[in-house]
Amino acid sequence: MFAGPFSESILKKAQEKKIISINLVDIRDFTEDKHNTADDKPYGGGPGMVMKPEPISKALNTLLEKSENPKIIFMSPSGKKLTQEKAKELSKEKDLIILCGHYETIDERIIEKFNIEEISIGDYILTGGELPAMLLVDCVSRLIHGVVKEEQSVENESFSNNLLDYPSYTKPESFEGLKVPDILTSGHHEEIRKWRRKEALKRTLFRRPDLLAKAELKNEDHKIIEEIING
Repeated sequence: MFAGPFSESILKKAQEKKIISINLVDIRDFTEDKHNTADDKPYGGGPGMVMKPEPISKALNTLLEKSENPKIIFMSPSGKKLTQEKAKELSKEKDLIILCGHYETIDERIIEKFNIEEISIGDYILTGGELPAMLLVDCVSRLIHGVVKEEQSVENESFSNNLLDYPSYTKPESFEGLKVPDILTSGHHEEIRKWRRKEALKRTLFRRPDLLAKAELKNEDHKIIEEIING
C-alpha cells in the first residue's frame, strides 16, 4: 500500500536527496507462529479483531534500538485531530515512528507501555491506519527544509496562519466566459496583495469561521472583515 505514494513526486525526490528517509516495517515479521498471526478476538466479545501486543512491542523495541528518543504516533480516531500546527511540531522531530492499526484497533497496553501519542485525521472511520499514516508522512515531510522547492508556497498555504488560501488562476485569461479578476492582470503588486488578503479572509469567514478565532489578525484585517460583513 505504501510503495506507490512514497515512490512518487515530492516524497520520492526528498528521499533521493536524502532529506528524509522512510522505513517500512511489517509487524507480521515479528510474529512467532507459522501463520504470522498479528491479531485476535477482543476480550469481552464484540465484532472485529484487535492487533496483538507482542509483535507490535517487538517491532517497536527493534526500532527504538536504532533511534534516539523517537516520537511514536498511533493513527487513531480516538486521537487529537491533525492540524497544520501539529504537523509543524512533528516536522521538527528527528525521528517519527508511525504505528498503523487495522480493522478495530491495537491492544491498549501498547499505547500505555510506550507512551504513544494518538492522532486522528478526522471524524470518520477507515479500514486501517495505513492511509492516515501516508497522509501524515506527506503533511509533515513537506514542512522539512528542502523538501518543497518553493518554500514560500508552503508558508502561504491554507492553514499556515489559520486562514484559508485565496483563490488562484492561470492561463487562459478567459475560460468559457469566466474571466480572471482584473486586479490579477493589473501589475499593481500592492493592490494584488490586498485583494488576496481580503479573499483569504472572506473564504475563512464564510467557510471556516472557527479558524479566525486562532488567526493572528492585524488592524487592517479587522477593517477588511468589517467591510465584508457590512457588504
